[in-house]
This record gives sequence, structure tokens and C-alpha cells, in this order.
Amino acid sequence: MSDSKFTIPVVQELLYSELSERSPVPSLQEKILAIRNSLRPGQQQMADWQSGPLAISAVPGAGKSTGMAAAAAIAIARQYERSSSRRQLVVVTFTRSAAANIKAKIRKDLKKLSLPQTGFFVYTLHGLALNIANRHSNLSGLQLENVTLITPTQSHRFIRTAVEQWIANNPDRYLRLLEGHQFDGEETERLRRQSVLRTEVLPELANTVIHEAKSSGISPELLREWSNQTTDEYGILSVAAGLYEQYQNLMRSRDFIDYDDMILAALRVLENDSARRVEQNQVFAVFEDEAQDSSPLQTQLLEILASDGGDEGDEGDNSSLLTPNSSLLTPHSSLLTPNSSLLTPNSSLLTPHSSLLTPNSPLNLVRVGDPNQAINSTFTPADPIYFRQFCEECDRIKRLATMDQAGRSTRIIIEAANFALKWINNQWLAVTNNKQQTPDNRQVPFRLQTIRPVEAGDPQTNANPAAVGRGLELYTPDDIHHTVKLLSQRVIELFGEDPTENSAAVLVRENRQGRWLTEALTSVCKEHNITLYDVGERDRRSHVPQEILALLQFCDRPHSPDYLKAALEALVQRQLIPTQDLNALASLPEEFLYPSPLAATQSETVQKAARLCRSLLRARLELPLYQLISFLALTLNYDQAELATADKLAERVNQQIAGNSSMGGMLSALSEIVSSERFEPVETEDSEERYTRRGQLTIITMHKAKGLDWDYVFLPFLHENLIPGRFWVPPQSQFLGDFTLSEVARAQIRATLHEESVIPDVSQAWEVAKNLKTSEEYRLLYVAMTRAKLLLWMSAAQKAPFTWSKPDNLQEQAPCPVFPALKRQFPECVVNLAAMTKQA
Repeated sequence: MSDSKFTIPVVQELLYSELSERSPVPSLQEKILAIRNSLRPGQQQMADWQSGPLAISAVPGAGKSTGMAAAAAIAIARQYERSSSRRQLVVVTFTRSAAANIKAKIRKDLKKLSLPQTGFFVYTLHGLALNIANRHSNLSGLQLENVTLITPTQSHRFIRTAVEQWIANNPDRYLRLLEGHQFDGEETERLRRQSVLRTEVLPELANTVIHEAKSSGISPELLREWSNQTTDEYGILSVAAGLYEQYQNLMRSRDFIDYDDMILAALRVLENDSARRVEQNQVFAVFEDEAQDSSPLQTQLLEILASDGGDEGDEGDNSSLLTPNSSLLTPHSSLLTPNSSLLTPNSSLLTPHSSLLTPNSPLNLVRVGDPNQAINSTFTPADPIYFRQFCEECDRIKRLATMDQAGRSTRIIIEAANFALKWINNQWLAVTNNKQQTPDNRQVPFRLQTIRPVEAGDPQTNANPAAVGRGLELYTPDDIHHTVKLLSQRVIELFGEDPTENSAAVLVRENRQGRWLTEALTSVCKEHNITLYDVGERDRRSHVPQEILALLQFCDRPHSPDYLKAALEALVQRQLIPTQDLNALASLPEEFLYPSPLAATQSETVQKAARLCRSLLRARLELPLYQLISFLALTLNYDQAELATADKLAERVNQQIAGNSSMGGMLSALSEIVSSERFEPVETEDSEERYTRRGQLTIITMHKAKGLDWDYVFLPFLHENLIPGRFWVPPQSQFLGDFTLSEVARAQIRATLHEESVIPDVSQAWEVAKNLKTSEEYRLLYVAMTRAKLLLWMSAAQKAPFTWSKPDNLQEQAPCPVFPALKRQFPECVVNLAAMTKQA
């Protein structure tokens, strides 16, 4: 689309330049124009934004963050020119590392404009919500000094307790689940089913529905209303509503909050007319990155903030955008009370009323994303359909820009990614047509968006570089061991004599594959001076809570052989004591720790271990409880990041046991964190730099690789049982039917949020759930392929494990369906292994 449809024409910018030619110092307009002209066409459309809504749909490698940083700096400069107010630009992105990256880029561009490096804030979505809630704690209902933030998982104690309470309160419904499709009353089978329901099926249902419903502003009451529209024999949505309600009650009674509560708290603030105007008057626009990953409530929060609240001191009511006829997500937030925290059944669904967007809309919101890189929707409430809708509505009012030029990859890699996208969509539509269904283009895996190489004279250095080798190499090894051999040979060739020149990564679908590959590649990389970095192993810095717990349990009960052995294992792992027979030491704790005069003389290695253990016991007696974790972290000789993680852990535990400070309370809190939660470590080094160092072969999951790139990317183990995978019912829960309760509930909730006319029944919902997973797995493969710059190495072995928990159990495995299609489309890229063997 033409820039002139939503920007000041460039001619006006040139006029400013001509008028200032006589001055030796460039004017602000000239500097703005210089930054703008250094951008690609799609990035320029973002930089030309003046006001109103704008959607930017970007392909991988298009330079979203570079374009957004330049656009942000230019928007701040224009705000300086036209207003003396102190209104700020709010930039929102998905992760803390991305926020730090874009903040640095905006400051760099402001420096080019000779402007103060201020006038903007960069937040994660939850950081923004917490900031608003904290500033208006009387309205948000959050007293942050009295609450604890958690990330609940299926095994979290609140989920487990909610399940037990629901069972106690609903014996008839529970009995119906227990009976399943068929039950002969045999006692052993009854006990087995009880265990499966209590520890697997119901916790999984609760965890899924709580995330899906809460992040969309759906209350338990509304779920019950929807359940009345379904006819399944178990009343799945009703069961889910009961579990959700019990969870909410537990959270409130214990002063715990989760990340969705932070968003809801911010919305409670913005429901107040006065507070909303205060917040809006601090913001002149909102720029959102990774918009495809936003949930409905998060989008609502940004749209309210981005609406024009009027000038400071305006006495009028500027809440016109919060009416049912508005382009915003109607909040009905008078129902968002601190006690309910949720929307009631009478509220409208939180779906965009974007059909009412107009070119002159006072919604100053720029949303940048790529729906084809939406890879979180099957385990978070994010759904690319919402960003697709926003793009469609912006396109209708001529406010859609497309960033389709990418300079990251060589041309053959771009061609392969484009082919995979179109082939998958065509297969998808062919299947739906064969089933005599009307295909919904919003529900196909990909938005039809082709990556184009950049044009001549592009500002990016070495854009669309020359390929290394064939650029795309397709292998079909005999088995996974043959795969490792071929991969190793190629890595050695690519790194050559100077391994510090290039970067490479192996992208795997599962962490278990990564662990297996690390073991297989360690000796080869060591021999050729190539650094091997397993991100999955490094990211398990949740070893900090586990090691601290092991030492504290020993300090509490030093006479326990199990606790003593666990503590000794931690000390050996940290290389604080020599490796030795720990079973012999732990079998007689008293004799090891405090040998009697008649005991045999201990060796030097045993004495060193005993002295260290005794020092831990003395610390337990001499130090106050709240200092113990920090002391143990120092004792374990943690590095800077680990010490910061230990401090974060100590703060969390001490807050949780405040008012009931005891060793038992501390051990209980730590045990809960270790067993039930993913404790996020503190990072003191930029993760992007850590993962993409030159001279390093990084092993990383496809999910974690999003946003990164390497010279060479290896994609082994591309098999159909993992991508797109098979949607299957675990054998232990098949007594309920050929579906899982959690996935049926997820599909039913999303169908309602997508404003479908009826809630699908169980069989239809199960099909929808399968399609959601298949779509996301294909998008994940697309993300993985587009990480490569110079060479994309792909393989699908003829034999592979059915499950990577048993990697030695090899059997014939079908390749990912895209892989044979790529071999047919790019025959020149298929590597002849027989010829390689002869040459060897």
C-alpha cells in the first residue's frame, strides 16, 4: 500500500531538508529523514506512522526490532516538536531480553537525532500491568508487599488441592468420571482410575482451563453457562468451572497471584474514569512487538492505554472508547472487583470490535507481529487469530503494512521456507475440502505471506549472503547414530581450522533429543576445539533450588542417610569435595560426621567431606534462618548468575514463610518450588549473545530458537511422530473415551471466544484441538527453518525412537510430511549418501 495513505508525504520531509541546506548543522527533520531512508520499505511505513491504528505483518528476518526502534525514536522526536507535554511512548514486547534489546536500539536512534534518550518506556506485558496496578493499589486490589507471585503448573499444590476439594464437593460428577465408558466394578481397576483422575486427568484439565479462561476474562460462572450449551456426558466445562472456582478461592485465601491476576488488576485500575485518564494522559502511543502472542486481556489493556485520553487537565470524559460501540475491547470492568477478579457471565466476550476501526480512530496503537511465527498457542492462551483479525481490519481501512523483505538468509533457504508454507496450507485446504467443509482461511496454519529477498542497495551489510555448499542440504540417514555421524562430519568441515569465525546451532523438538545429542557430540567437539553449548542443560539453573533444598534437608536431619547422600552429591557436583563412594559415607552418618576415638582413621578425602558437612551444621546453629540460603549459595561457590538466583529464591521463601518462620516452613516452601514450579533463574548475561556466540555449536529447542539466527542451522530427527506429531490419548486415561478432557475444554473455550455460532461437541472439539496442534507444529518448523543464514541442514533418519525417553528402541519412522515434499521440490539439494560412502 502507498505510504501517503497514512503518513505525511515524503515531499514535505524533503522540503524541510531543502530549507535547511544553508545550515552546516543538520536539522531534526533532516536527521529523521536520514534514519527513515536507511530503512526498508516495510520499515519505512512503520517509521512514517503519525497517529491512529497500524498493523505491521512481518516475515522472519525482516528487521522488526530495528524498524520498531527507528519508528519509536522518530515518533518521540515528532512528539517533542508538536507538544510540550511529557507524554511518553510505551513499547511493549514479549520477553525481558527482547525489552532490553529494543530499549538499547531506541536509545541509539535517539542519539542519532541528538535528542535526550528519554520519552519512552519499554515493558513486557506483565511488567506494564504490574506497573499500573502498583501505582493505583487502592483500585487494583493488589497490595504487592502482601502477595506472592506464582507460576502454577499441573503439579502445583493449589491445583492439586483444588482437585481434592472439587472431588469432595461433587461426588456424583466424580463417580461419573470414574465409571467412564465402561466399568465392571473391579476394585483394582477402581483404585487405578482414581489415581489417574486425581493425579493426571483433573489436574491437567484444571491447569489448561485456568490459563485459557482467566487470560480471556472468563469467570467460572460464564464457563457454567457455556456448559449448559453442551451435551457431553461428563459436563466437561462444568467440571472445569468447578476446579477453576476452587483454585481462585485458594489463591485469594492465601494472598497468592498469578500472571493473569496482574493483567486483571491493571484492568481494574483502568475501569476507574479518573485513573484511566491519568494513565492515558501519560501516553501518546503504544507500540507492541510480537503481537501474535498476545491474549485477549493483554490486547484489551493495550488498546485502552493507546486510546486518546485528551490533554492533561482535560475535565471532559474521554472514555468514549470504552463503550459498546467503540473500537476497543469493551471491558465491562465494573465487574472486575478485587473479590471476583473476573468478568461475570453478563459481560461481553473480550473480542475485538475492530470492525469499527476507522482511519481517524483515536486508537494510537502500532502492532507488529508475524502470525506465522505463533508457536505458543497450544500451551498458552495466545492465539494468532486475534492478530490476524487486527491485520484484516487495518487492511480494510488502509492501515496495514507488510514487511516482507528479509536479508537474513540466502535465497535457497528463503525459497525452501516459502515452499513449505504454501505446501502445508495447500495440503490443509485439500483435507478440509475432502471432508466437505468450507475452509476458513483464518484457521489454516499460515497467513499467505511470502518472504522476499531485499533489493539492491539495501542498508543491511551482506544481506541475503551467498550460500555455503548447497545452502539447503537434505539427508536421509539410516538411523539416529548415522545422523550424528553425518552431522559431526559437516560441523567439522564448516568450522574448519578457525572455529571462531562461524556460529552454528542444532535445533531439536524436545529437550530429551538435546540431551542425547550433547552426549553424542561432546567428544567430537572437544577433539576439534569447538565449544558445545547445551541450552537445555544450562537453563536448568533451577538446580539452585534443588541444591539448596538438599543442603537444608541435611542440616535439618543430618542423621538421615538419604539426606546426607543428597547433600554429598550436591557437593561433589560442585567439585567442592572429591568423588568417592558416597553410599559408604551415608550409610553411617554419625560415624562419618563425628567419628569416635575407636573408629578407623578416615582418609583425607573423607575428612574433607566431613569437615565441610560439619561447617554446614554449625551454620544452621549460628545463623538466623533468613540468612541460611545466602550462606549456602556462597558455600556452593556459585557464580554471579547463580548467586542472584539464590538471592531471588531466598526472598521468595522468606516472604512465603513470613509470620511462621521455621525450618519446617522453609523446607516446605522450597520443596513446593522444586517439585511444582519452574523457578526462573536470574540471567546476568544477554541470552541472545550467549546462544549465538561464534565458534560455538549450540544445541537448543526450536521454541527457544525463535528470534535468533546462526550461520549454519541443523534440523535432525524430522519425523512425523513429532512434527506435526500424533494427537493421542494416554492408555491410562482411555477409560474416559478417545479424547482428553483438557484438550476438549480448550477447543470449546476457543470456539466461543472466536464467536462461533455453537460450541462444538466432544468429537468436533477433539478434531479442532488436533488441528490447533498440527498448525502450531508446522509453524514451529517454519520458525526453525528461517533461523539459518548460510546453510540449512535437514535430516529424517529411516529409523528413530518412537519416544526419546527410550532412544535405543529404534524402529522405522515416517518422515515429517514436508520433508519428502522438499526433496521433490529441491532435488539438487538431496545429498547422495551412497556416493559419500564410496568417497569415504
